[in-house]
Amino acid sequence: MAGHFEATPGGGAAVALDEVEIAILRSLAVQLLELIGPGDEPAEDADPLAALFAEGPSEPPTDPALARLFPEAYGDQDTELRAASAEFRRFTENDLRARKRTDALAVVRTLDALTVTGDDGAVLELTGDECRNWLGALNDLRLTIGTRLEVSDEDEGEAGSLYRLPDSDPRKPMVMAYLWLGALQETLVETLMP
Repeated sequence: MAGHFEATPGGGAAVALDEVEIAILRSLAVQLLELIGPGDEPAEDADPLAALFAEGPSEPPTDPALARLFPEAYGDQDTELRAASAEFRRFTENDLRARKRTDALAVVRTLDALTVTGDDGAVLELTGDECRNWLGALNDLRLTIGTRLEVSDEDEGEAGSLYRLPDSDPRKPMVMAYLWLGALQETLVETLMP
């Protein structure tokens, strides 16, 4: 189980994590929450039907990582498609941001609930719903880090170039985190497949 998820009864998954891995995952999830932002949560007494039609931003984010997390729906080839993308974004981005915050917050909460015992670390056990939150957050973390590292589709298929970075390269720690998150994501997907 060390380093990869395994299925548990009831549709969940478990992974053994050491103290450093827990700290890295938690730190990355918190940074993702900060990047996504706090959002505009409706007041408790707000009309739920009106909340469904609350308008969000119509312009894409300028930060490349956020633009990757909240991409254009139809591209920006021509004026008509740009208008359709803006309209789509206005009515979907707030919900998408809320879901991404929920996923990242689930990672933080499940890690905070762990009891680390000495040098052995802890075993993180997730329910089926928590697995889905983790999958979303792991994907968002990889997209964000990949964007910051300027990983292209060609690099994605050929991780070898990322492995060959010299230890002196300042990107090396983030590359290792990117690859590790990918392995976690892959084993989590495998545990959820029928």
